[in-house]
Amino acid sequence: MYITLTILLLSVLFFVNGKVRSDIVALCALAALLIFQILTPEEALAGFSNNVVIMMIGLFVVGGAIFQTGLAKMISSKLMKLAGNSETRLFLLVMLVTSGIGAFVSNTGTVALLLPIVVSMAMSMKMNPSRLLMPLAFASSMGGMMTLIGTPPNLVVNNTLLQAGHEGLSFFSFTPVGLVCVAVGTLVLLPLTKWFLSKQGTLSGESASAGKSLKTLVKEYGISSSLHRLQVCDNSTLLGKMIVELNARSKYGINIIEVRRVERAQNRLLKKVIQLAAESDTVLNSEDILFLTGNRESVHAFAQEYNLHYLSEEQGKTLSLDFYDIGVAEIVLMPSSTLINKKIKESEFRSRFNVNVLGICRKNKYILQGLAEERIGSDDLLLVQGTWDNIAALEKETNEWIVVGRPLEEAAKVTLDYKAPLAAGIMLLMIVAMVFDFIPVAPVTAVLIAGLLMVLTGCFRNVEAAYKTINWESIVLIAAMMPMSTALEKTGVSEYISSTLVSGLGSYGPIALMAGIYFTTSLMTMFISNTATAVLLAPIAMSSAVAIGVSPIPFLIAVAVAASMCFASPFSTPPNALVMPAGQYTFMDYVKVGLPLQIIMAIVMIFVLPLLFPF
Repeated sequence: MYITLTILLLSVLFFVNGKVRSDIVALCALAALLIFQILTPEEALAGFSNNVVIMMIGLFVVGGAIFQTGLAKMISSKLMKLAGNSETRLFLLVMLVTSGIGAFVSNTGTVALLLPIVVSMAMSMKMNPSRLLMPLAFASSMGGMMTLIGTPPNLVVNNTLLQAGHEGLSFFSFTPVGLVCVAVGTLVLLPLTKWFLSKQGTLSGESASAGKSLKTLVKEYGISSSLHRLQVCDNSTLLGKMIVELNARSKYGINIIEVRRVERAQNRLLKKVIQLAAESDTVLNSEDILFLTGNRESVHAFAQEYNLHYLSEEQGKTLSLDFYDIGVAEIVLMPSSTLINKKIKESEFRSRFNVNVLGICRKNKYILQGLAEERIGSDDLLLVQGTWDNIAALEKETNEWIVVGRPLEEAAKVTLDYKAPLAAGIMLLMIVAMVFDFIPVAPVTAVLIAGLLMVLTGCFRNVEAAYKTINWESIVLIAAMMPMSTALEKTGVSEYISSTLVSGLGSYGPIALMAGIYFTTSLMTMFISNTATAVLLAPIAMSSAVAIGVSPIPFLIAVAVAASMCFASPFSTPPNALVMPAGQYTFMDYVKVGLPLQIIMAIVMIFVLPLLFPF
């Protein structure tokens, strides 16, 4: 018993200190339990196969796909209209939407789905995401109290009632409790997050050092003003020809910068958009779309000669470039560069690096026409375009030029927006499968299938991109801490602490006893998972209520609320752990914000629960 308590105490001290990564602390605690033979290897590793842990991995992938396809940005833009420019309205919106979804979907699933959306909203408003992410996690737990399926402790206490021969709770029995939790949580978190979280960390993807965004570069150089689109028809005379055979630059003074090709499956949602840099050996197929720069008269003459369909005039808005497979970057020449005073056509950008020069910035003036004959000056900035791999290769030529900003980081931010409807459909199907009991699919199965579908249907660029969305620190933290509850139970620590506290308060009446159960549950949940705490405390709460001859319902609901409303620790609930890395929180951040909330919530609940569920 004492060894287990020592390991637990040391773990908590290291968590609070924050100098060692939380997942390393959890693994060290797990190793210590194994070394002292408190747990068997099977018991120690059980957390890594737990449904909650596996579900978290799948939800990271689903959340990543929501971000990669731009769905998060689309949803956030809709919500932003409701929030306006008010941080307070945005905060309230996050609390209400999260708690509403959390009532029907697992709190872990709610946070994983909304996390990229909330980050996107915060960045759009130039607000620090840390102000919203911790409330997001807490609101999901509060919302979970509104229905029977909202959070695992609710199911645990209901099962305890049924096993004792009592009538079970209905789907909405918890709703009044949940509404009180959301109201109290919102009122308390509004000032606390402003005081303690507003200055935490930095915005993701700071623009200060990352250079200009891709859209900004295109806008500055005015590429859209000279951009045109031509589609290759079935009867076009350039079908099967290579780009080099067209002589577009020398004959017409136009520059073919991209070939857009759409591969369609039987279902149009499964289409794949392929962007090809206009390399000399690129062969043109029917329905290919050519993106060109040049004056309108030259483009029309080129289209007529090869029987191409002009698309630009069919659009009611200004054309812009997309960056799925190809991108742009700005380069500045070194004083010793061999390209200075050379013409663009002599620079060999296309032949050596397979990139096009789209424009020149010279003394704050932008040159887009007649580029082939322009000589490169020592103070010129060149806007180049090519595949992301080819742009990355440019960064190796440090003697010739410097690539401005971080183009590969910009590439990682590019969304596959044409896949957004597909990602939304998969997400909705997953939620439906998790909400309705008549669908014979376990929640963890629904999440795994959704994650797999996101990868198979192309909502990620590749499988590696899907793996990168998984936050392994959070996964290892939860999986390694779960066996601690088994160790506390095996060594008798849990039963000893709980029974001692409860038996000491029984003579002071049902409210005092319920308060003792609530605080015991709340204290234990700070160190072990809320589900494990509910499993341990629910039978004790039941027997204690029976012993003094009162209804067990308020006691059991006190256990469920106390287990779910644990905010002072990052590893007591999966949502708390999920937002920890994204919000750049330390253990003490949870103590500063979560502990006051947890204490206030406890005081309110001790007086409210007897009113809602009389003894």
